[in-house]
Amino acid sequence: KKGKGKKAFPPPRVPGRSPPVPAAAPRLGAGVPSVPRAGAAPLITSWAADGGVSSGGTAAGCPAWVRPSVHPPVHPSVAWASYMTNSPTLIVMIGLPARGKTYVSKKLTRYLNWIGVPTRVFNLGVYRREAVKSYKSYDFFRHDNKEAMEIRKRCALVALQDVKAYLLEECGQIAVFDATNTTRERRDLILNFAKENAFKVFFVESVCDDPEVIAANILEVKVSSPDYPERNRENVMDDFLKRIECYKVTYQPLDPDEYDKDLSFIKVINVGQRFLVNRVQDYIQSKIVYYLMNIHVQPRTIYLCRHGESEYNLVGKIGGDSGLSPRGKQFAQALKKFIEEQEIVDLKVWTSQLKRTIQTAESLGVTYEQWKILNEIDAGVCEEMTYAEIEAKYPDEFALRDQEKYLYRYPGGESYQDLVQRLEPVIMELERQGNVLVICHQAVMRCLLAYFLDKSADELPYLRCPLHTILKLTPVAYGCKVETINLNVEAVNTHRDKPSLNSVSPGAEFWLLVQAVTKHLPSLNTTKVRQ
Repeated sequence: KKGKGKKAFPPPRVPGRSPPVPAAAPRLGAGVPSVPRAGAAPLITSWAADGGVSSGGTAAGCPAWVRPSVHPPVHPSVAWASYMTNSPTLIVMIGLPARGKTYVSKKLTRYLNWIGVPTRVFNLGVYRREAVKSYKSYDFFRHDNKEAMEIRKRCALVALQDVKAYLLEECGQIAVFDATNTTRERRDLILNFAKENAFKVFFVESVCDDPEVIAANILEVKVSSPDYPERNRENVMDDFLKRIECYKVTYQPLDPDEYDKDLSFIKVINVGQRFLVNRVQDYIQSKIVYYLMNIHVQPRTIYLCRHGESEYNLVGKIGGDSGLSPRGKQFAQALKKFIEEQEIVDLKVWTSQLKRTIQTAESLGVTYEQWKILNEIDAGVCEEMTYAEIEAKYPDEFALRDQEKYLYRYPGGESYQDLVQRLEPVIMELERQGNVLVICHQAVMRCLLAYFLDKSADELPYLRCPLHTILKLTPVAYGCKVETINLNVEAVNTHRDKPSLNSVSPGAEFWLLVQAVTKHLPSLNTTKVRQ
């Protein structure tokens, strides 16, 4: 119930304890990160067993789930990452151009941030374009172009220094180095860099020999690249294919049998047709492998909508298991007509196990699946109450939720953070599937939408998901296209805007004061203060 809003999703929460609040994770596309400053403070903050913060020095207030304490101190030249369970991880992409490395990098980063692991992509192409303002032709990538090779190496070193700054000074947990990294020399340089800074390394190699997939990738992504402002499809295709040939001359794939047998990596072959996994080190690497084995690039559409208006919606009650109102039933019929008109191939329909979503799906006249994990957020003691009743009976709880809606957990219920953890299997299945219609609830829909649109923990609880409206999500190259479809059936408005900063309820003033104090005193045990 505590914590200040942050830009990255917080870590999973230990039942019965207030969660640590991580530092903000920068958003993708925020530009080239800064070079690390000199004299950074040592990272020795740790969280006490009772949920508070132990005494000791800090660096940007990093909690222990981001950086473990080291006793005794380890010399920088020693690779203690081999035995530090929670060392930061550097994910290194490998592969020829147009093999989907940036697609995987951005998608993986979006997923990791959504589950609460602060992650950022470092795309070497961005650094190269900063160093070389105008791209001339594929000649820049020839292995015998010594001047260009030196520029590319310097760009890689600058990017790695920014990786270091992010992981050691900005409380990042995972950095994704998005580059070709096709030579052993370059990969050895990265491994030495990681060893010096005690980072774990996990390689992701994308291998593709399907000419149709490569051509489609070039046309879909590279035509709009800043390298080709003229956007001439034929010229882009010709130049880019020659660029690929330049890389092929020196390309050394990962060798799982000899040279690279001791490395941790996954080879993704022909966009997920086959996988080769080698020496997975820890839990987070296993999560990465599992995620990469579930995603695909086939065209599909995901439809998200809430149930029809319910009887409890009419009276402003939250939770419960009420049936549809007359207008809710009207929406169900309108939804049936819409789905029939779309003529969607092999559409799967998923609902929760609550009456209002089931009644909405029943009207479609199609087979549907019920998922318990799609049930609405559990409001605990506040179930079947209106917000006015909650404010009157539990004024402090009401105020606390307004101040930190993502982390706040209803007494005996759930928080949005809990809900994200609960919905992770749904995300995995949505990534595996083709066309799917998910009939769910407001909080659930917000969590799913935040994943696909890469929204932060601050934004998630306030995403607009109105009744009787369909959101059509179409995955595209580096994101997701969203279309809003209103079926013109009136319904009550259940959205509550984010409260303004000056609308703090008196009942929450003390706890907000504690938050302000602990922000400047990271060694204070906030759990004990609250008690």
